Amino acid sequence: MSLLSTSLRRGSRLFATMSSSPLKVAVLDDYQGISEPKFKALDASKYEVSFFKDTLRPYNHPDTTQDVKDQLVKRLEPFTVISTMRERTPFPRELISRLPNLKLLLTTGNRNLGLDLDAFKERGIPVAGAVDKSNPGSVGSVSTTEHCVTMILAAARNVAQDDRAVKTGGWQTVPAVSLRGKTLGTVGLGRLGVAVAKIMSVAFGMKVVAWSSNLTQEKADEQAAKAGLPVEDAQTGEKTFKVVSKEELFSTADVVSVHLVLSDRSKGGIAKKDLELMKKTAIFVNTSRGPLVVEEDLLQVLEQGKIRAAALDVFNLEPLPLDSKWRTTKWGEDGRSRVLLTPHMGYVEEDTLSGWYDQQIENLERWVKGEQLSLSLY
Repeated sequence: MSLLSTSLRRGSRLFATMSSSPLKVAVLDDYQGISEPKFKALDASKYEVSFFKDTLRPYNHPDTTQDVKDQLVKRLEPFTVISTMRERTPFPRELISRLPNLKLLLTTGNRNLGLDLDAFKERGIPVAGAVDKSNPGSVGSVSTTEHCVTMILAAARNVAQDDRAVKTGGWQTVPAVSLRGKTLGTVGLGRLGVAVAKIMSVAFGMKVVAWSSNLTQEKADEQAAKAGLPVEDAQTGEKTFKVVSKEELFSTADVVSVHLVLSDRSKGGIAKKDLELMKKTAIFVNTSRGPLVVEEDLLQVLEQGKIRAAALDVFNLEPLPLDSKWRTTKWGEDGRSRVLLTPHMGYVEEDTLSGWYDQQIENLERWVKGEQLSLSLY
């Protein structure tokens, strides 16, 4: 008999014994309130649902004080079921150990690096994810691709700066730059890297160079063919996705776009020595994960105006603290690079989020009945 099966039966028995009082459910980090009508539609006599839209500083962040850790525990401790958004509120082992009432964790996506799954498994707490049914198999990658391309174009065309200028009584700022015939450097050539590279190549005529630690030209050719692109130009013989060294990518690309999975190996893999190779006219884009880049190194390069611009959707600490340099620096002034920021919106589409929360409700009801969960993460 598996530990998960035992946990599911415990959930059914627990709900039966709690019939006189509602099951306490906490929904965390739903900034848009998409979950509220779904959870509020549950039988109020059986479920008592609380919503927390403000994300407290991560329990395991090095700058998190004991007082803030205790505040997070006090918030979560009463709840039997917690719904969380992927990688917004991490659940490390120590936090899990301080939540004795927790019996079910519902998350989104098909993986969540912020969860200590071993600790959940040891406690017999089931963990279930959710997938993007509107784009099967994508887990939000279609949305992230669109957002990344938007960030590239907005940085090249000065969209945010010109919008602000017009609304504050100004007019044109600096000239835009054309992307046609320029070089896109994709750091990582997985599903997202390929999707962005294909769009920028086909729609804007950009050349594509790629690098990651294990990427080979053979693999890049396979990715091009799988994407419905020719492996090479019939006239010039130039590869559609040309694999180059890390140094060549950073020194030759007009746009560097990061598409790596965050891991212990990739964390901090883009540092000062890479960023300082970039052309002064280049644009750096990160819609993957903040910790892939050494943040202080990127800040220094941008403060010194060593590249044209950066477009960032992800950060080391999210939400950004109010006193973060990303918020307070006057980017684009006094020789600083231009910086375009969005609040980790790459996967935030209404249909995707709505579908995720529908699946969380379904899994909650399965757990209460002692049935198998959909997309168990362990």
